[in-house]
Amino acid sequence: MTYRLIADTAMVVHLAFLVYVALGGFLAWLRPRLIRPHVACALYGLGITVIGWPCPLTHVEHWARRRAGQAGLPESGFIDHYLTGIVYPAEHLLTLQLAVAATVLASWAGHVLLTRRRKRHTAANRT
Repeated sequence: MTYRLIADTAMVVHLAFLVYVALGGFLAWLRPRLIRPHVACALYGLGITVIGWPCPLTHVEHWARRRAGQAGLPESGFIDHYLTGIVYPAEHLLTLQLAVAATVLASWAGHVLLTRRRKRHTAANRT
């Protein structure tokens, strides 16, 4: 039971991480301090996608599911197991990856614009 709980928790944290990578840049619009952690997570996600870096959450979930007597994750990992072919068609994976990248870049561009606007506003109020 404990291993299954660990596996399920890893799965939920993994999904939350993916949502944060895709949309977390917009949180920095409200809390500018969050841009650095988001950049780090997005770059790590890019490394996993492009370079093939290992994901520790995938490893934890696979390990815990095997200990719980369940089938572990396939070698292709979390996204292929839970999302590709279920949430979106497998042939649209590249399109989805590019859409997420565009969303991340748009959130960063918005963050830069808002930061500049805030600085101008603050400077104008000082004079």
